[in-house]
Amino acid sequence: MKQHNTSAADALKSDTKSTLATAPTEFLPKHPMSPEAAYRLVKDETYPQTQPRLNLATFVTTYMDEYATKLMNEAVNVNYIDETEYPRVAVMCGRCINIIANLWNTPEKAEWKAGAVGIGSSEACMLGGVAALLRWKARRKAEGKPCDKPNLVMSAAFQVVWEKFCQLWSVELRQVPLSLEKPSLDPKEALAMCDENTICIVPIAGVTWTGLNDDIEALDRELDAYNKKTGYEIPIHVDAASGGFILPFLQPEKRWDFRLKWVWSISTSGHKYGLVYPGLGWVVWKDKKYLPQEMSFSVNYLGANITQVGLNFSRPAAQILGQYYNFLRLGFEGYKQIQQASMDVARYCHEQIGKMSCFCNYNKTLENPLFIWYMNPEYEKTAKWTLFDLQALLQQNGWMVPAYTMPKNIDHLVVMRVVVRQDMTKDMADMLLADICNAVEGLQNLKYPTTSRLACEKQQHQKGKVFTH
Repeated sequence: MKQHNTSAADALKSDTKSTLATAPTEFLPKHPMSPEAAYRLVKDETYPQTQPRLNLATFVTTYMDEYATKLMNEAVNVNYIDETEYPRVAVMCGRCINIIANLWNTPEKAEWKAGAVGIGSSEACMLGGVAALLRWKARRKAEGKPCDKPNLVMSAAFQVVWEKFCQLWSVELRQVPLSLEKPSLDPKEALAMCDENTICIVPIAGVTWTGLNDDIEALDRELDAYNKKTGYEIPIHVDAASGGFILPFLQPEKRWDFRLKWVWSISTSGHKYGLVYPGLGWVVWKDKKYLPQEMSFSVNYLGANITQVGLNFSRPAAQILGQYYNFLRLGFEGYKQIQQASMDVARYCHEQIGKMSCFCNYNKTLENPLFIWYMNPEYEKTAKWTLFDLQALLQQNGWMVPAYTMPKNIDHLVVMRVVVRQDMTKDMADMLLADICNAVEGLQNLKYPTTSRLACEKQQHQKGKVFTH
């Protein structure tokens, strides 16, 4: 039998055109290329990026164990919506909703709790908002009142999904301003913005900007008195994108969930502290009566009637399997250990950064495994650099530690944020802290202000604030 041996040189020669090809930017290439060359082109595009484990800007899971990764890879071709072909996936999805609902102390006794899967917590938030809007409209119509001016109340530290929801569904977004004295949602100020057209109040468990939790129990207490006084039925939807998988394990005694009277729905992100690769979100209602019937769509699809609650139709099944795997693999104690380890590393970083004279921590204690800090106002008066310069220097070492301005009303404040996930060890934290110290030392030796400092000074000068070097 004649053997066909191809040398490396022959292979390279045969694929010269593909090897020398540049990645297309506008048009589909005219000719195919070898899978190796295509892989190489795509892979090479990713090299300049931050390595996922060093990306301390993201909340999204960047590590799962080999069995979870294997399980999800084996299901990468499975579409969750094809329930007739993949009925066990639908069952596992229902089990996940049950488990999450019970973590949040649902009072519902039904075999299958009222909930839905989403492609991230953004879709889950949207579904919670739509349910609140439809319930409000139903009440208004029953009372013979107009339904043309709905509004939603939450703090100015909202995640952008709520701005999208309000814009797409024509809902007025009423923002409770933050301040250094009131760094989270003030219940009384929130209620002062409510009226008969308020579809819900949205407190946050795990604020993206700060890592803080809104005081949901205090809000529920104030809201109960407000609803009794006015006759309204304004409910609470909790955006627990991060906190939904932290609070049940680290603060099980804290009342923020369905134990509270007016908390009717909660959303969370499975791909954050649910510890699953993106994208996966969950939303659960306190009872089926709070999930409007018109949100359930039945479709005769591939030989079966499928009833679905969701904005998306097709969606990956792999993330659902990954979530169920985590529940089986880790159990309550496993989740608790991982979340506690993340909190311990975050507290360690928070404490060390707080000891640096040029910085001030935004909050004294941590409620979630993330925190922010800003430049000491006294130090800032003579500093020749900003936190944006520190971000750029850390990025040279592979770290992504974002610097950004805070929400409206305190948008003069520039902060940096570290998000600690399960794959960050204390050794990695020490490396990060060493790189921060080295970068700060270099910045402190600058003779002239950086471009970002000059831009900041110009902006502040217009507001009447004076810097001296």
